[in-house]
Amino acid sequence: MPDAALGWTPQLDESWTAVGRSGTPGRVMRLDRGWSSVLQVIGDDVLRVRNIGADVAVGDWVIPSADGEKVETVIERQSAFVRRASHEGNRAEAHTLAANIDVVFLVHGLNSPPNQRRLERELVLAFDSGALPVVVLSKLDLVDDPAVIARSVASLEEVALGVPVHAASGITHAGLETLRGYAVDGRTMALLGASGVGKSTLINALVGNDALRTNDVRFGDQRGRHTTTAAELVSLPSGGWLLDTPGVRAVSLWLSGDGIERAFADVFDLMDHCRFRNCKHEDEPGCAVLAAIAAGTLPAVRLDSLKRLVAEEAALEEEQKAHDRASDRRGVHKPRTQNRF
Repeated sequence: MPDAALGWTPQLDESWTAVGRSGTPGRVMRLDRGWSSVLQVIGDDVLRVRNIGADVAVGDWVIPSADGEKVETVIERQSAFVRRASHEGNRAEAHTLAANIDVVFLVHGLNSPPNQRRLERELVLAFDSGALPVVVLSKLDLVDDPAVIARSVASLEEVALGVPVHAASGITHAGLETLRGYAVDGRTMALLGASGVGKSTLINALVGNDALRTNDVRFGDQRGRHTTTAAELVSLPSGGWLLDTPGVRAVSLWLSGDGIERAFADVFDLMDHCRFRNCKHEDEPGCAVLAAIAAGTLPAVRLDSLKRLVAEEAALEEEQKAHDRASDRRGVHKPRTQNRF
C-alpha cells in the first residue's frame, strides 16, 4: 500500500484498483525536461524515470514500468491545476501545472496595489482544479501601516466571496502558522502567483530551510528574478507537502467546469432574478444585474470582467474545436459557454 504520508487517499486507492493494482505507485516529486523524479516510500531513494508517452505533472501518482525506465501508468487525478498552454503554436492545448492538490495558495504581494482582476482569473482556475483556494497576501514585513494592510485584505475579499484571505511574511514568519495549518496529514499545497510576489521566500519559510533560491525583485517594475527552474514537491515539518511551479506570469484560462460560476457567484445569483431567462445584462428591462449596479451593490467592473472571461473561454473553445478537427479527433470537450447569459 502506498504511503498516506505522501498524500495517498482512499480515492486514489480506488483508482489504483481500477487499473488492476499492478506495480508500485509512487508520487512525482519533480519534473525535468521529460524526466520524472518519483518517490514511492518516505525515506527511500527517488526513482528517475522517463515520461515517454505519458502526460505527467508534479504531484501525480504514477506506476513505473517493470524495468524502472519510464512511467507506465498515471493514476487518475483527484484534482488538477490546468491552464492554457503558454507557448505559441500550442495555444489550443492544456498545460497541467500540478496534480492531486488539496489547497491552492493564490499569492499576491502587499508591496503592490491589490489586483482584483488577476485574483478573479486565479479563482476560476483554482475552483476548476478541485482544490481549496486560499488567498495569501505576502511580504507583510514591507508594510508598516495596519490601515494599508486592512485595505488590501478588504479589496481582495470583495472578489474572494468567502475564500480565506491571509497576510503573511516569509521574512518575519508572521502568519506562517495559519498557512501551515492547511498542510497536515499528507495534504498538498500549491502556490500560484505572479513573479516577484514572494512565493519562493514563503516556501523557504514554510519548509524551514533555503529549499529554493530567491533573488531580489527588479527595481522599477517589482518583478522577481524567479529562480525556481522546475516544478517541485517538498515536504513540510507540519506533515504535508508544498508544490512550487516556475514563475507563472500569465494566468491563461482553460475550458472551465464550474469555476467561472463559483468565482462570480454574486453575479450569477443576481442573474437568477432577471425578468428574462435570456437576459444579456445590457439594456433589458427587469435586469437584476443592472439594477444592482445602479444601486451600487455590485461594481460594474465585476460584470465587465465576467463577460471578458466568458468571451475568452468561448474563443478558446473555438480554437480547441479547430485543433481537434485538424488532428482528426472528435468529442474532446463539450460546449460550456453557450448558456452562461
